[in-house]
Formats: sequence, structure tokens, C-alpha cells
Amino acid sequence: MMKILNKGKEMAAAGAMLLLSAGTALAQEAAAEAAPAAAEVAAPVLSSGDTAWMLVSSILVLMMLLPGLALFYGGLVRKKNVLAVLMQSVFAAGLLSLLWVIVGYSITFTEGNPFFGGFSKVMLAGIMPDTLTGTIPEYVFVMFQMTFAILTPVIILGGPADRMKFSSAMVFLSGFLLLVYAPVAHMVWGPGGYLATDGVLDFAGGTVVHINSGMAGLVAAILIGRRSGLGNENMAPHNLVLTMIGGALLWIGWFGFNAGSALTAGGGAGLAMINTQIATSAAVVSWSIAEWVIRGKPSLLGAVSGAVAGLVVITPACGFVTVSGALVMGLIGGVFCYWGVSGFKKMFGYDDALDVWGIHGLGGILGAILTGVFAVSAIGGTGKSGLIDGNAGQILVQLEGVLFTLVWSGVVSFILLKLIDMTMGLRVSKEVETEGLDLALHGETVHS
Repeated sequence: MMKILNKGKEMAAAGAMLLLSAGTALAQEAAAEAAPAAAEVAAPVLSSGDTAWMLVSSILVLMMLLPGLALFYGGLVRKKNVLAVLMQSVFAAGLLSLLWVIVGYSITFTEGNPFFGGFSKVMLAGIMPDTLTGTIPEYVFVMFQMTFAILTPVIILGGPADRMKFSSAMVFLSGFLLLVYAPVAHMVWGPGGYLATDGVLDFAGGTVVHINSGMAGLVAAILIGRRSGLGNENMAPHNLVLTMIGGALLWIGWFGFNAGSALTAGGGAGLAMINTQIATSAAVVSWSIAEWVIRGKPSLLGAVSGAVAGLVVITPACGFVTVSGALVMGLIGGVFCYWGVSGFKKMFGYDDALDVWGIHGLGGILGAILTGVFAVSAIGGTGKSGLIDGNAGQILVQLEGVLFTLVWSGVVSFILLKLIDMTMGLRVSKEVETEGLDLALHGETVHS
């Protein structure tokens, strides 16, 4: 009897083992069948909300150049040169858009090496209407990034304003887009980029846009020389109403610039938007108060310049810092950039006509460094923290990004400008400068 019972137990155990093995096999088979389905679920899916927001953001950033920056600069120059500034902005928008689609996008956002992308998407090869970047069509991403790429070079022209040849300016901006902007953008935002790999934080373009353009504007202003009559003739802005309108359009468009850089219509965009508003407002107040204390009167030009300074300073940090951090950054930025266009400029004696270096260059440097102070991982995500969040080393990483961008932009811009000067000449003749660029270069004048 016992033998029969033991035999039954052995048979039951063997049966259980067979059932267990069969169950395991079935489970493995089911998992194998489910894997493609899981991968399919994990694949990017188009979001109509994100797409709509990015279309709007692209329009807002384009508005920053046309007509925002064009009017801002146009009001700051003398009346005889306003149409030249507007023409530079309009023509550059067209020329640089073509270069971006032909090759700029590819060398910025495709695999290459840590410093320069590849050529696999020349003329947007391989991109179709249903090709996605994240949750948006890649064509929309191309357009959004195009607005950054065409705005940045035009900022430079504020440095050598009133005295640079139109043809030389356009050749320089083209070279800058391909040899300075695109490589730096690749290093910060592109796949395998050098600065991104090192951990440099730049949410919306503190290094890529502002330090980059500010340094090139300073180099251009120094190489081309001071304006004729500076210190003896009236160089005051001819129409601050235009400057205020242009500045207001920059402020509004900057929400596309900063909040759009989240690439989604979610909480990240909302954070970037409120941080942009608060930092800008704080800089308007701090610049105006500083000017009021030092010069005895607050000016409209100072308030508008303060707004631009605040926008510049918060740009690299807007997606990484708290609202209180943004407020402090704006307060510091307004005072610092006011000193940049007054004390710093006077100290070195260069003629940066529209203060590209004082606002974009110095403001971009300050913003990049303060990002390393105020970034918080609870806001920006894992690994995106600064001094106040226990990561003092991020300041050194940010300094690396600042110094690398200054050197790259400064050296390449210098070489481009020297080559142009040796072949085409950079500066208009003294007669043309005296007559005004509008009539001499474009055959037009502003009517009273």
C-alpha cells in the first residue's frame, strides 16, 4: 500500500513539474508576443496639443525678428540709417532661412561628432509629414529651430550698426550661421554634443543665442572701428517709440522662445513662461531704479533695455529654476546689464553701437552662471541642479560652456570678418556714412 502511495506522490510531483514548465513556456511565449506591442505603445505618438503650441511658438519667435528686433534696432539708430537696419533684418530672414533648410538643420541636429553634426538631412532629406520629433512633426521642429537660427545672427548687427556694408554683413551672417551658430547649437542641443555631454545647462539659448551673438557683435564692432563723429555728433536714437514697440514685441515673442523650448504644451512650458515674465519684470524695475539713482531720472530706453536684459538672463535657466530664483536672477540682471552698457563700455572704450555685448553678451554670461546657482532638480529633473540644490560643481560646468562659446564665437567670427575685410571690405566709405546708409545703399529715405 505504501509503495502505491509513494508512486502516486511521485507521479503527482512529476505532473506538477510538467504543468509548471508548460506554464513558464506559455508565459515566455506570451511575453515574446507582447514585446512588439509594448514597443509600439512606447513609440512616439503625435500630440495635437503639443503641435499646436509649437506652431504658435514658432510664429512668436519669428515675430521677435520681424518686426520685433527690426523695430527695436531701427528706432535706436539715426534717422538716415533706419531703413538699412530694416532691410538687413528682412533680407537676412530670407537668406538665413534658405541656408537653414539647405544644410544648417542637418549640421545642427543630426549625428556627427561632438562638435559638428552630419549631412544626412541636407535639404531636409528623409523627413516626411508623419516623421516625428518627440510628439510633434519634425517639420514643426525644423521651423521652430529655424526661427532661433535666423534671429541670432541679426542680433550681431547692433554692434557695427551705422557703418557696415550691406553685402559684407549678409556674407558674414551666412558664415556665422554655418560655422558658429550651428556648431554651438549642436554642441548644446544636438545628439552627442560636446557641451551637452559635459552637463552644460542651457534651456533656451543663453550660450547658443546670446553669448554667441554678443561675442560676435563685440568682435565686429571692434574690427570695423568707431562710428565717424562719435563723441562730437548727436548719436541719440531717432525714434524711441519704434524701439518701445520693438521691445514689447520681443517681450511677447520671447514666450515662444523660452516656453516653446519645452517642446510640449505642459507644465514645463508653464514654468518657463512664468519665470520669463517674472525675471523680465524684475529687470525692468532694477535697471530703472539703478538709472534713477545714478543719473537722476529713469528713462523709457532704460526700461525697455532692462526688459531685454531680463529676458536674456533668464533664457538658459527658465526651465530649471523656481519662480523665486527667476525673480532674483532678473533683479541682478537688470543692474548688471545697466553697468555693462555704461561702466564696462566706458572702461574699454569700444563702440558697440546698440549694446549687443552689454546686454546679450554680458547678460548671457550672467544667466549661464546663475543657472549653475539656482537650478533645482525637483524642477528641471535628475542631474539638473545647481549650488542651492547641493551641486556647487555645476557652476564650473556652466563656466566651461561660457568660455568655450566665447572662444569659438570670437575666433571664428574674427577669421570670417578678416577674410571679408580683405576681399570685400567691411566698412562703408566716410561719404556714405555721412550721407546715410538708407539713401547710399538702398536708394530710399524715411519721409518726415
